[in-house]
Amino acid sequence: MNPGDEQGYSETGQTRTHLPGGDPYGGAPRRTGRSSSRSLITVVGVVVLLIAAIAFANRGDSSSADGSADKGEQPRSSSTAASGARPVETKSGGIPSGFAHTEQGAQSAAANYAAALGSDGMFNTARRHEIVQSIAAPSTVSQLKAGFDADYSADFLRKVGLNNNGSAPQGSTFVSRTLPAGTKVTSFSDSAATVEVWCSGLFGLAGDSSTNPVTSSWFTVTMKLSWSGGDWKILESSQKTGPTPVTGDNPVSGTDEISKAVQEFGGFTYAR
Repeated sequence: MNPGDEQGYSETGQTRTHLPGGDPYGGAPRRTGRSSSRSLITVVGVVVLLIAAIAFANRGDSSSADGSADKGEQPRSSSTAASGARPVETKSGGIPSGFAHTEQGAQSAAANYAAALGSDGMFNTARRHEIVQSIAAPSTVSQLKAGFDADYSADFLRKVGLNNNGSAPQGSTFVSRTLPAGTKVTSFSDSAATVEVWCSGLFGLAGDSSTNPVTSSWFTVTMKLSWSGGDWKILESSQKTGPTPVTGDNPVSGTDEISKAVQEFGGFTYAR
């Protein structure tokens, strides 16, 4: 595992056709029959192309007689859209808990657990143990605590510029956040689920003397969950890089602006 690189995890359309308006002849006298024929052919060609474009754009909405999408088509947008349902009403150790015993509940749990495991709290021993205790299955609590303790060693904390207790040096602000962008269930049963969480992450030290500035990254966390004690709990997690979009052309913010944003903008409870 290398939590410094990846926020605390192990590696493991619509086509619009514009038709010109006004007099197609630009106000000039009509031409001979041959020219008119050419114009008619052009108009017919444009209409045919328009019909073809509309048919292509609507192709993804076609369905079989039983209402399901035809074999080989792309998923409907509704399959990845946010449900709008409230994920939970309670928290355990400051982390959302009490997720529904459904695929949607498993996805919401995985997203919130990814955010917790990628937070700055993981760099402090007491808070890290509290996080793991709250989200891990009883059978794996001890194993996960030991594994994370080894990852967040004093040597590692020193390498990323932190004090032994995981705090930032005076005059600096430590940033470690995982921001889920989407989830996908790859297996599901009443007792277990495997969920992939596509995330963006922020990591580094904001400060004038920082040699580890805040940078962003993209990665996918795979979580194996079990249904235990009336909630989804983590059995194990792994991570791989990407999918990574093209970096935008936004100007880089100064350290003061980054520090202020971290202090003023809180996190979310993530829902499917």
